[in-house]
Amino acid sequence: MEKTKIKTRLKVNDEVIVISGKNRKARGKILALDKEKGRVIVQGVNLKKRFSRPTQENPKGGRVEIEAPINISNVMYFDAKAKKGTRLKIGQDKNGKRVRLSVTSGKEID
Repeated sequence: MEKTKIKTRLKVNDEVIVISGKNRKARGKILALDKEKGRVIVQGVNLKKRFSRPTQENPKGGRVEIEAPINISNVMYFDAKAKKGTRLKIGQDKNGKRVRLSVTSGKEID
């Protein structure tokens, strides 16, 4: 059976806001995007404690907080000009090149 990729207009390093779940209203940058599983890792969101063994670099070991993935449907692009989450659409600029546009303001993203 063939896996289908999730279609999304989000990219790595986009600033997003979490719209549902325990981390609702949290903002952060996208660190990783997995289109096959439909998951996204956002900086500073959904932190889990990971216990590391002692190594030469870290002789004591201990706890490390890392970001766990969340569903891509729970995040929305954060428009800094409008100061809220917005959907994205594909449009054309003056030269006819495809660009991402904010639905609420109509401004070009990239």
